[in-house]
Amino acid sequence: MDYLPLFHKLAGKKCLAIGGGAVATRKVRLLMSAQADVTVIAPSLSDELSMLAKNGKLKHIKRTFKAGDSRAFSLVVCATDTAEINARVSTEAHQYNIPVNVVDQPHLCSFIFPAIVDRSPITIGISSAGVSPVLVRLMRAKLEALLPQNLGNLAALAAKFRQQVKNHFSNTKQRRIFWEKVFDGPIADLSYQGKHDLAQQALENLLVQQTDSATKGKVYLVGGGPGDPELLTLKALRILQQADIIVYDRLVSEGVLNLARRDAERIYVGKQRSDHSVPQNRINTLLINLANDGKRVVRLKGGDPFMFGRGGEEIETLVDEGIAFEVVPGITAALGCASYSGIPLTHRDHAQSCTFVTGHLKDNTVNLDWDQLAKPNQTIVIYMGLIGLRQISEKLIERKLPSNTPVALIQKGTTAEHRVIISDLQNIADEVDKLKPKPPTLIIIGSVVSLHDRLNWID
Repeated sequence: MDYLPLFHKLAGKKCLAIGGGAVATRKVRLLMSAQADVTVIAPSLSDELSMLAKNGKLKHIKRTFKAGDSRAFSLVVCATDTAEINARVSTEAHQYNIPVNVVDQPHLCSFIFPAIVDRSPITIGISSAGVSPVLVRLMRAKLEALLPQNLGNLAALAAKFRQQVKNHFSNTKQRRIFWEKVFDGPIADLSYQGKHDLAQQALENLLVQQTDSATKGKVYLVGGGPGDPELLTLKALRILQQADIIVYDRLVSEGVLNLARRDAERIYVGKQRSDHSVPQNRINTLLINLANDGKRVVRLKGGDPFMFGRGGEEIETLVDEGIAFEVVPGITAALGCASYSGIPLTHRDHAQSCTFVTGHLKDNTVNLDWDQLAKPNQTIVIYMGLIGLRQISEKLIERKLPSNTPVALIQKGTTAEHRVIISDLQNIADEVDKLKPKPPTLIIIGSVVSLHDRLNWID
């Protein structure tokens, strides 16, 4: 972060604006919206500032900036066309440790103004650290369109009942769950529609219905997708934002984890070949214990939890223990990696079926139904097959699958490190030994791989 976002309380504080033109007017407008006591130093003022001064809304000192002018103020904004004045203002403000903004000159500033989405008391600031104001403007426009205009009404309703809710529930978790119901349901809709009395009555009724007792825990088995955080489902995102604890795997991308609630506890239980950091039975026990403690637990897995993710085993344990659970599917690695590589898993001219298998070595061998896999007109997708790739190729060739059958090995599919190695059954193992791709990888075998060069949109 180049700048730490902060919200500055300026109500009643003396703030100085230097300059009286259009840019200064916009900054003064912001300061006054924050209820600051504004003084403007400038030889002349815009019509808007002149009217504000005439009506006693601000103080005008009709001259240019002089040494010592900033000393009595809590914050300074400089918006002049004179480089020498801008530099002097910045130097003096820094000398007296006064926050200063020199418009459009970040190197002279100790703070910058963000683009603001105002739904008071909800306020959102957006900044690019001054490097891309057009991008910031576009982001602001998207947020303006996304957020209800009456969002502030809902915040005001919450403020009215905040102490009452705090008194009603004995712990913060129960209060948070209550407010989530308020903010993501019919009460919020009533508030957005301006039906304040009905929203208030509905909130009061909901509060009466909620008892101050320990909440039951629940486990959400969530598919985190193949890596690109934008491929996360909307439901998965909502549940991540509500979780108390996130138990996650090695294959969950950092981008997906960053979408979780910031104060949620994170527990890493990732496993990889020859390094089972947390055995499966201990993961099962952990989920049970956390749920019995009343936690909302997200068991976050890469891809889809039911595709070679042992999700079925985990929820069988939850069923045996009477633990409530929910399964949220994710885009499995096969679909994500293939799509981002321009390789359709089925195609009328190439493959009428697709088989998913795991190539994980056990006792240094890969035990699969080779005769079934070697049948023509199908696509084979192999998870965890990097180490056993040479054996896989040899076994398929032994079963008369042509040695020139196209093969793609995809490294870290859908992420910034997405990489595709194209070869054939005869040569793929040698190619991989030479290029040394990094796991996780996915292998696709079949005629559909030949479409990669033509359909590869990612490059």
